[in-house]
Amino acid sequence: MSEWLVLSIAMASACAVVLTIAVLNNRRIADDDDPSETPNVIEYMTMMIGVVYAIVLGLAIAGVWEGRGAAQESVRLEAQALHEVQARSSVYPAEIRARIRADVDAYVTHVIDTEWRAMSERGTLTERGTELLDRVRADVTAYEPQTDHEGQAYQPLVDQVAAADDARTSRGQNAGATMPGVVWFGLIIGALVTVGLIFTLQIRRTFRELLLAGLFSALIAFLLFLIWDFDAPFGRGISATAEPFRDLFPEVTR
Repeated sequence: MSEWLVLSIAMASACAVVLTIAVLNNRRIADDDDPSETPNVIEYMTMMIGVVYAIVLGLAIAGVWEGRGAAQESVRLEAQALHEVQARSSVYPAEIRARIRADVDAYVTHVIDTEWRAMSERGTLTERGTELLDRVRADVTAYEPQTDHEGQAYQPLVDQVAAADDARTSRGQNAGATMPGVVWFGLIIGALVTVGLIFTLQIRRTFRELLLAGLFSALIAFLLFLIWDFDAPFGRGISATAEPFRDLFPEVTR
C-alpha cells in the first residue's frame, strides 16, 4: 500500500472520528444547557493551529539554514584541501610542482567562473570540473617519490586530493533545492489556513485590527520567502559564496 494512501486514510479517519464524537456529544446536550459556561472552541483551535504552524515554520527555517551552512562548509573544506595540495607540493621537483599548481589553479578558476554559475542555474556540477580535478589527482598519484622527504609528503597529498573530491561531491549534492514538494504544499496550505482563521474571529475594520492582520500576513509571507531563499544554497540571494576560493587563491581570482 502506498504511503500517501496510508496518510490519506489516517487523516480521513482522524477527521471522521472527531466529527462523529462531536455530533454524538451534541445530541446529548440538554435543552437548558448554557454554552457561555464553556470556552469558545474557535479561539482554542485558532491558538493551537497558530502554535503548530509556528513550530513547523521554525523547523523548516532551521533545516534550510543548516543546509546552507553545510553547503558553505563544503566549499571551505574543498578550498582548504586544494590549498594544502599546492603548499605540500613544494617538496617535489620544480617541474612536478609547477604542473600540480597549474592544474589546481585551472580547477579553481573553472569552479569560480563556470561551475558556480552552473550550480546556480541548473543545480549540478560540470563534467569539465570533474576532469580538471581528476587531472590534479593524476598529477599527485602518478609521481614516484625519489627521496624520503618526498615519500613523507606523498600520502598527505593524496589524502588532501581525496578530501577535496569528497567536499566537491558534497557541494554538488547541496547545489539544488532540498525542500520536498510535499513540504512546500504543507507550508502553503498551513499559511492559508492560519491567515484564514483571522476571519473566523470578530475582526472589525478598525485601523488597529486591520494593521495587525496585515502585519501578521506579511510576516507569514516573509518567513515563507526566507525558506524559499535558503532552500537553494548556491542559487539565490542569501546563498553560499566562493569566498574561500578567492581568499586562498588570490592569484587566480584577480
